[in-house]
Amino acid sequence: MSSLLSNYMQMEQQLKQIQSELDKLQNDDRLKAELEFKEKLEALMREFDKSAADVIALLNPKPAAQGSAAAPASGGTRRKRKLKIYKNPQTGEVVETRGGNQKTLKAWKDEHGSDTVESWLVRVEE
Repeated sequence: MSSLLSNYMQMEQQLKQIQSELDKLQNDDRLKAELEFKEKLEALMREFDKSAADVIALLNPKPAAQGSAAAPASGGTRRKRKLKIYKNPQTGEVVETRGGNQKTLKAWKDEHGSDTVESWLVRVEE
């Protein structure tokens, strides 16, 4: 029983330490600036219906990728995006989307974080 109490007290101390570090981070001006940048960038991406991959390709074009990307664009057709199906384990709600701008999915990512929501991916279909 004492090892259980000892374990509890140790974890409680670790929690206090992590909370202290988190409080310091939340007051860090650099973090605030990065979060503001991220929010504004995501708003622009939603406004122009662009994915992170679109932005990366725009900012860091590769000569080989540029040539291959130009060919399908000249034909006027674009490959259909894969259907991604997410399930929120807390609510059981299911979201199916072919793009990253789905309203519910964005709300989940804002609330739970992108990595957490991506872990809720159930399957991908063609």
